Amino acid sequence: MNNITLAGRLTKQPELKVTSSGTDVLSFTIAVNRAFAKQGDEVTADFINCVAWRKTAVFINQYFDKGDGIVLRGRLESRKWIDSNGNNRVSFEVQVENVEFPLGKKSENNYSSPVQQTASPTPQQSDDTADLPIDDDLPF
Repeated sequence: MNNITLAGRLTKQPELKVTSSGTDVLSFTIAVNRAFAKQGDEVTADFINCVAWRKTAVFINQYFDKGDGIVLRGRLESRKWIDSNGNNRVSFEVQVENVEFPLGKKSENNYSSPVQQTASPTPQQSDDTADLPIDDDLPF
């Protein structure tokens, strides 16, 4: 099973690109703080390369900026190639399948409820809560 979930901050402003076949793609890096540090040392971060495609790429480009927190889910993939000096090289990147705002999107010093976007969107449910009973009216 190849699943990865990360929470971090975008290191630069996302830039949406389009492949020659017309597919939206977004490459970006997030900084993820390590959960520990040696006593007296500052917490360090790992910089994780990520790639999002199609609607997920457009969503990230539209709603996330440099420094914004992001929670993402996807799978880890490796790429192998030979560099210009003939050396074998390997890199790893996360193929992003789902993203969320960790605390909601910031607006006027308040955070809205968390928003998520998936590669295969599900139908939206109605937010109509007017017909729900008040807590005091519930039988439990």
